[in-house]
Amino acid sequence: MIKSVNPYTQQEVFEIEELSSGQVEKVIEKADTAFLSWREVSFKERSRLMLDAAKELRKNKQEYAETITKEMGKPITLSLDEIEKCAWLCEYYAENAEKQLADRKVVTEAFDSYVTHEPLGVVLAVMPWNYPLWQVFRFAVPLLMAGNVGILKHASNVIECAENIQKIFWRAGFPEGCFTNLAIRSGEVEKILRNKKVKAVALTGSNGAGSAVAAIAGSEIKRSVMELGGSNALVVLEDADIDKTVKTCVLSRFQNTGQSCIAGKRLLVHSAVAEEFTQKFVAAVKALKSGDPMDKDTYIGTMAREDLAQELEASVQNSVKQGAKILTGGKRNAAYLEPTVLGNVTPEMSVFTDETFGPVIGITLFDTEEQAVALANDSIYGLGASIFTEDLQRARRLIPKFDDGSVFINERVKSDPRLPFGGVKSSGYGRELSYEGIQEFVNVKTVYINKYE
Repeated sequence: MIKSVNPYTQQEVFEIEELSSGQVEKVIEKADTAFLSWREVSFKERSRLMLDAAKELRKNKQEYAETITKEMGKPITLSLDEIEKCAWLCEYYAENAEKQLADRKVVTEAFDSYVTHEPLGVVLAVMPWNYPLWQVFRFAVPLLMAGNVGILKHASNVIECAENIQKIFWRAGFPEGCFTNLAIRSGEVEKILRNKKVKAVALTGSNGAGSAVAAIAGSEIKRSVMELGGSNALVVLEDADIDKTVKTCVLSRFQNTGQSCIAGKRLLVHSAVAEEFTQKFVAAVKALKSGDPMDKDTYIGTMAREDLAQELEASVQNSVKQGAKILTGGKRNAAYLEPTVLGNVTPEMSVFTDETFGPVIGITLFDTEEQAVALANDSIYGLGASIFTEDLQRARRLIPKFDDGSVFINERVKSDPRLPFGGVKSSGYGRELSYEGIQEFVNVKTVYINKYE
């Protein structure tokens, strides 16, 4: 059995029987059969079904949100926001997919030549627990709108969320086999990916998992998209609006209890404003309300598992041994870790080098733009960066110097259906969302037609 446990109450939430290898094979066969008919369905009909999925999400928003909160500890207000964002994503692709995949005429010497886009077939998703619906929907929605079908291996600690996702598509009227959750352990992923009927894979998760799955996909010559870790820099220049910047940086670091790949994890602050910024930032962090994730006023819930909180606590303690100073927080109780801010952080410390996946951030000072850029780029990750400054010309000049998949000015890094999302370096490859996302799992086919003279 696969079971999920509420990290706040430690009570069991849900259990489901694990699928056997034979049952998994039947799911894949059914998905492959469903693909043959689904690929012929018109964009108009796909859009209608996707809009119905958006309606289903909103109709039962409270139910789906409460499951997120119970399984991984996300504060309920953020869980409700996650459901709403999934519905927006459905509406975005329902409106735009046909245009994004339209044939593109190319003038050549031929009588007719153009580029067309065709679906690949069955695509596997390996997904994490931190945004248990959003991460899956941003894979599934463009995939289905392009005419593919999906099978899901979700994180075991959010298995009811995984079942709910399958239920949402079924309730919306998608044909059976278009999207199916697999109640399996991670050890089954390799066998699935080596199945000839499975054409590609998308993974969001750790670098270790990404490296392993990408290697299997590569050995099978199958397409893959990897959205992996991040250690985003929040760069506070000396001309930043301190009050507004503090508010944005607190949100960037501590939303979802800090459990986000695109969270700002390294605060780089100009020495000229460091004292004022640090004082106000620490005060704002101390004001964050912790408590029962089901309480609508709670902003900091528990981490998703106690072992994750223990690992992050150890990283804090190691950094303190290296000379960092705890400015607030640092204490742990089971899966709850206090929102923690460290000062005197230098690039060799673990809170700077590692992906601190939880409510912890370190502050590092710099004196020049060049130092700020070097510190921001001093990471194996390259998912995103935020720059805070009143001078937008200065910001535009700095943007090309950052080795990241996205750069946000006077704003936290966030995902938006209208913009491509993904990273470079150890943050992965490929893109999700927007035009680029729907192009990932299609065959871009060249067509060249001549007439006999």
